[in-house]
Amino acid sequence: MQKTTSELARECLQAYANKDRAACEALVAQDFRFTSPMDNGLDRETYFKTCWPNSEPMTSCRVVQTVDVGDQAYITYEAQAGGRTFRNTELHTARDGKLTAVEVYFGWNLPHRVAPGTHSDDTSTGHP
Repeated sequence: MQKTTSELARECLQAYANKDRAACEALVAQDFRFTSPMDNGLDRETYFKTCWPNSEPMTSCRVVQTVDVGDQAYITYEAQAGGRTFRNTELHTARDGKLTAVEVYFGWNLPHRVAPGTHSDDTSTGHP
């Protein structure tokens, strides 16, 4: 039975946290595209060249929630990297058991740097 998109996404995130590039490459389609606030539709080769080195400071990744919708899955996770903890949500798309696209939506640092019930215009309170 083929894995759900959220299962593929979990495995890919874990491979990233474990710095297991071979496992990640096995999950990513040849026509893969990666988008984040800093990356616009990177192809597979550029993703591994540009983004994979960012796995080095990551020490953990804990999935908080996943939701599968057809061939897509939303996944929210909390990760530790470089001595800080943050929360992100990503939209993963899969086809034929491989991830074809990831869109990253940066969340916030944990603990939250803004006092409960308040607003801050300081853009340095977010991630990355």
